Amino acid sequence: MPQTKRTVKGVLSGMLGLVGLSVVAGILATAAVTPAIAVAGVTGSQALTLFDNLPSYLKPNAPMAPTTIYGNDGNGKPFVLATFYEQNRVPVKFDQVSPVLYDAVLSSEDKNFYSHGGVNLLQTAKAAIENFTGASSRGASTITQQYVKNALIQQCEQGVPPNDPDYEAKMRQCFEEAAQAKGADGIERKLQEMRFAVQVEKDYSKNEILLGYLNVSNFGGTTYGIEAAANRYFGTTAAKLTLVQAATLAGMVQEPNLLRIDRPEDGTWSEGEGESLVKHNTKEDGYATTKNRRDYVLGEMLENGQITKEEHAAAVETPVEPNLKQTTQGCAAAGDNAYFCQYAKSVMEKDEAFGATAAERLENRLRGGLKIYTSLDLRVQAPAVQAVHDRVPASMEGIKLGGAGVSIEASTGRILAIAQNTSFSEAASQEGKPGISAQVFAADRAHGGGVGFGPGSTYKLFTLLDWLEKGHSVNEVLDGRVRNFGKFPQCEGTYTQTEVVGNFGQGRGSVSSVRRFTSASLNTGFLAMAQQLNLCDINKMAKRLGVHWGDGGDVTTYGVGPEGKLADSAKDGVRTDANDPFPTVLGSKSIAPIQMAGAYATVANKGIFCEPRVIDKIVGQDGKEMPVPKTTCTQAISPEVAATAAYALRGVMEGGTGSGANPYDGIQVIGKTGTAEKEHTMLVESSTKVATAVWVGNITGDKDLKAFSAHGTRLNDIRYPLARDLQRAANNFYGGDRFPDPDPNLTRRVLKDLPDVTGKSIEEAEQILEKAGFSVQVGDEVDSTHPKGTVAEQDPGAGRVAGGTTVTLRPSSGKAPEAETGGAVPNVVGAKYALAKTMLEAMGYGVDDEGCRGGSDVTEQNPAAGTPAPAGSTVALKCADGQE
Repeated sequence: MPQTKRTVKGVLSGMLGLVGLSVVAGILATAAVTPAIAVAGVTGSQALTLFDNLPSYLKPNAPMAPTTIYGNDGNGKPFVLATFYEQNRVPVKFDQVSPVLYDAVLSSEDKNFYSHGGVNLLQTAKAAIENFTGASSRGASTITQQYVKNALIQQCEQGVPPNDPDYEAKMRQCFEEAAQAKGADGIERKLQEMRFAVQVEKDYSKNEILLGYLNVSNFGGTTYGIEAAANRYFGTTAAKLTLVQAATLAGMVQEPNLLRIDRPEDGTWSEGEGESLVKHNTKEDGYATTKNRRDYVLGEMLENGQITKEEHAAAVETPVEPNLKQTTQGCAAAGDNAYFCQYAKSVMEKDEAFGATAAERLENRLRGGLKIYTSLDLRVQAPAVQAVHDRVPASMEGIKLGGAGVSIEASTGRILAIAQNTSFSEAASQEGKPGISAQVFAADRAHGGGVGFGPGSTYKLFTLLDWLEKGHSVNEVLDGRVRNFGKFPQCEGTYTQTEVVGNFGQGRGSVSSVRRFTSASLNTGFLAMAQQLNLCDINKMAKRLGVHWGDGGDVTTYGVGPEGKLADSAKDGVRTDANDPFPTVLGSKSIAPIQMAGAYATVANKGIFCEPRVIDKIVGQDGKEMPVPKTTCTQAISPEVAATAAYALRGVMEGGTGSGANPYDGIQVIGKTGTAEKEHTMLVESSTKVATAVWVGNITGDKDLKAFSAHGTRLNDIRYPLARDLQRAANNFYGGDRFPDPDPNLTRRVLKDLPDVTGKSIEEAEQILEKAGFSVQVGDEVDSTHPKGTVAEQDPGAGRVAGGTTVTLRPSSGKAPEAETGGAVPNVVGAKYALAKTMLEAMGYGVDDEGCRGGSDVTEQNPAAGTPAPAGSTVALKCADGQE
C-alpha cells in the first residue's frame, strides 16, 4: 500500500545505483559524456551533497494546470463557468484517487516503488546501453524517474510561450529531447534522470512522488493527469474509478497517444506531421491495442495478489467501453453565461493582477492553475438570460438585431449578470452567421465589446446632475418649448445651434419644471437647462461617473481609443461635436450599457461611484489567495445631489416615460429611457441595491426599430418589459430601501420679481420680461384707455412669481370700453383702492381718487352700488386712511 516514510537504505541504494551507472557511462560514452554528472571518485561526504539544488520545477505539486473561472449560484456555492488550458489537467490530492488505480499503476510500472531509492540500477544500466547503441529509446525507468522525465518535459514546455509562432515544433522538440534521445545524449538523459530521481526521493515522500507522477502524466492529446483522464474517458472522477477503468488508464501512460480511446468515429488518426491518416485501435476492433495493454496490467495485479482470480477473469472479459465527456475549453463552454465569461476573460488578459506583461497573463491563464471566482450571481443571471432570449430574437430577417442586459450591485460595482440575445462562438467558421456573435454587447471594446451604442436620453442624467450641483432646483420653471435655442456655453467659448430640435412624438414642449422635464424626457426642456450650464461641464460630470466612449476614449473628447489620435480636434483637444448639444444633452454618443448602469448606480449609492468589476477572489495553484484587480469606490457627487436626482428620476418610473419598466413590487426604482435616432433604444433603472441597463438595437446598420416586431411587441418597445424582468429578478434577492429625501434647497420653489409692463410698447415689454428671465407670448387685443399697441393687460400681474413663467401680454385697441346704457355702478366697497379704480375705469367711469392710496381699502362709494349711471360718470371713493 502507499506509504509516506523514507528509509536511509532506500536513498543510499539509489546513490549507489547512480555511481554504478556512472561507471558504465564512462566506459561507453568516453570523457565527453561523464562530465554531465561526475560521480566516480567523489568522497562520501561529497556524495551526500551531490543532489542538492534540485530545480524547483521538479517539485511534485507544480505542473501546468488549467485556469478555472467560477460563478456563484447565489447560495454561496461556486460552479464552473469555463476552463482555459494548454494541458487539460485537474490536480488532485492523494486521497482523491482510488486505491485500485495506485495498485494498477504500481503493478504494471514499478512493483518495487516503495522499496527502491528512486533508481532501478540493473534495468536503468541496460536501458542506457540500449539507448547508446540505438537499440531502444525507452528504458525501464522507475516511477520516480518517469516523474522526473515528465517534469523535465513540462519544464521545457513551460519555456515555450503559448503565442510563440513556432509553438508546435518547439513543444514537439521538448518531448523528443527528454524522451527519445539516443547515443551519448541518451546516456546523459538517463544520468540526469537518475540524479534528479534520487534527489526527489530524498526530499519527498513516496506518496507525494506517486501523486506527482499521476498529476503530471499525459493520457493522450491535451488530457493530462489522472483526474482529467478519468473525466475525459469514463465521465467519472479518479476517486470513483472501477478496476477495469483503473487498469485501462494505468496501461495508457506507456503510450498515451497510441492507446487513447477517444478516436474519431471513422477511426482515423494522424500519426505525425506529414504522415497519412491510419486506422487502428478503434471502436470497431474493440480498442484492441488498449485492451491488450489493459489485460497485461490486470495480469500483473493478479500476480502481485492485488486482485483475485475471479476479479481478474471478470475484468478481462469486460470490453473497453469509454464514456467520453467533451472537454471544451474557453468561454464557449459557459453556454448562456458565455458573455459574462468573456468579460471576465478580458480582465484576465489586460489586468496586471494576472501578470506584468501580456505574455505572462496568457501563460497564467493557460498554465497557471488559477481559480478565479467571479461576481456572477445565478439568481440574477438565469432570469436575465431567460428574459433576453424570450423577448429578443437571436436573429430576424431584414435587421441585424442585438439585445443585452446587465445588472450591477450599486454599493460595490460587482457585475451580477450579463445576458445577450445571440449565441456565443469565437470559431472563425461561425463568424458573421445570423444569431451568433463573440462580441459582448453590454461591454466596451476593452472588455470584449465594440464601440458602444447610442444611450439616447439616458445621457440626460448628466445634465440633471450638473444642474443640481450648480445649485439649481428641480422645481425651477423653464421655457421648454420648441425653438431655435441659439447659443450654449461650451468650455471657454460658446456653441451656436442653428437647427431646431424637436421632441419625441413631435411634441411642442412646454414651460414647466425641471422635474417634469425629467419625467417626460423633454428634449427642449433639457436644452433650456443646458443653456444655463456649460456643455463641457456636463460631459465632465459623465466622466466622473465612469462613462467613456465605447472604444475607450475620453468622453469629453473625440471618441478614439487610447492608442488612437484625436481627430477633428479644437485647439484644446476637444472634438468639435463632442461637446455640442446633441451628444452632450440628448445622448448621441456611443457608450456601453455597463457604463450607463454604473452611472445610475452612483445616484442610487448616495453619490458614490464604484468601478464595475467581476473578479471577487483569485486562488493560486498553491492554494493561496492572490491580489484581485484593483477597483475603487469614490464620492463622485454629493449625497444631496444624488438624493435630489433620485427624486426626479423616480418620476420617470412612477407615471413618466419609464413606468412600463417599473416592476411595481414594492421596491422604489429610479430610471431613464433613451432612444438614439431610430436604431437604438436603452433603458436604465436602479433600486438602492442593484442597477440594470438594457439595450435593444441594430448591431450594425440603421434600420428603424419601429418597423419590426417580435412576439407582438415593436422592437423599440421591448426595452420596457426586458428591463422590468431583469430588475424584478434583482429585487427578489437584493431587495431595496426607500431613496433618501431630496435636499430642500434643491427642491425649493424659485420665485422671481415680475415687473409691471402695462402701458409699455409690446417690443419694450418683451425685452424687459425676457431680460428678467420670463417667457412672453402676445394675446389678442383688448379695449383699453391705454394708447393703441401698448400693453393693456399682463397675465400674471406684477409681483413674485415662479421663474420661467410665461407672461401673456394683451395689446390695447386704443378704444375705451363702453358701459351699457342704464348700467349699474359696481360694488367696490372693501376692495383695495387700486383694484377698485381699475375696475371702474374699465367700465368707462371716472374716479375721484383724491386722498386715496393704492393699498388703501375702499370704505364708501358715491353713487352707491347698483345705482344706474351712464358711461363717463364720476364715482367718488372714500378710503380707510384717506378722504373723498
